[in-house]
Parts: sequence; C-alpha cells; structure tokens
Amino acid sequence: MTWILLLLQSAACLQAGNSAGSNRVNGFGVNQPVNLSGVQGGSIEIPFSFYFPWELAEDPQMRILWRWKHFHGEFIYNSTPPFIHKHFKNRLILNWTQPQTSGVLRILNLKKEDQSTYFCKIILNTREGMESWQSIAGTQLIISSAISTTMQSPSILTSAIITAGLEDTEGQRNPSLVNLGAMVGVVLATAVLITPVCVLMIFLWGKQR
Repeated sequence: MTWILLLLQSAACLQAGNSAGSNRVNGFGVNQPVNLSGVQGGSIEIPFSFYFPWELAEDPQMRILWRWKHFHGEFIYNSTPPFIHKHFKNRLILNWTQPQTSGVLRILNLKKEDQSTYFCKIILNTREGMESWQSIAGTQLIISSAISTTMQSPSILTSAIITAGLEDTEGQRNPSLVNLGAMVGVVLATAVLITPVCVLMIFLWGKQR
C-alpha cells in the first residue's frame, strides 16, 4: 500500500512540473505571467525569463520567438532573423538583448483580435549543441473595450456657468439688476423734489431785486 501511495505522489509531482511550463528536473524552463489584461487602443507588456543548466557556446546565437493562440500556434515574432506577423505589423517591440535571460514583449495599439494566449520560445547554442524549449501554459491576454470619457472644454463650462447665473431659477430676479433699478429710482425722485425748490428760490430772489 505504501509503494502505491509513493507512485501516485511521484506522478502528481511530475504532472505539476509539466503544467508550470518548465522541467525542474533538468533545470530549464520559461517563466511568464499566467494572465494579463489590456484595453483596446492601449499597450501591454508581457514579461518573460528563462533558465537552463547548459554552458553556452562561444557564440550562443540566442533567439527569442513568440507564438500565439495555442502551444503549436503560428509564430508572430522572431528576433533572428527579424520577423513580425502581418497582424502585428509595427505593433511588436521586444525589449531584450543577448545574453540576457529576461525581457519584455510589448504589444502596441491593442485590438480586440489580440485576445489570445502567447507563448515564448527560446533557442540557443550550447557546448552540447543547439537547445530549444518553450513555455507550456503561456500568457492569456484579455482585451476589454475602452471606456469613452467625454470632457467639456473650459470655454463651454464657463459659458454654462454664466448662462446659469443669468437665467437663475424661474420667478427670481437678478440681484444686480434690482440694485441698479433702485438707484435710478432714487436719483429721479431726488431730481423731481429739488427742481421746484430751485425754481421757487430763483423766483423769490428775482422779486426782491
């Protein structure tokens, strides 16, 4: 019974190692995030790193390739010789230089059709010969629609504020206009009262002479 449990445990460990996209027993693999999300019209960066146990040749000839859709999907990028899939024309940038073991694939101007799974593949020359391996799980990229945000210009906002201030609520008068009317009324009333007095004083002064 003990032997059966040990065999089952070994099988489970082996399966877990394969699903992680690496071979820990032999010491090589590719690390990528499992999920990423982006917005249409924006950009996204898919980081990656890789490791291996072999000693590099004098000329490593390291190459980075990317697939999409599934593990055996078509290639969308090749560092050497340079290649970019027509769907991603002028939209892919690989930030990596030999002999680095990590980098970033950047996708510009995201489209809804870019929603897929992306797999990084490594090819390099060792003292034992050419070796290649690839991420098993890859990175699943989810693309969401851009949120439309409409903002009014300052001139429109200023106009709206002025209009609101002039119109105010129905049935109310503008306080500034009320004050101006009151001032005009006072001036006219004063003129009406003073004019007869002045005429009377002039008349009496002339009569005395």
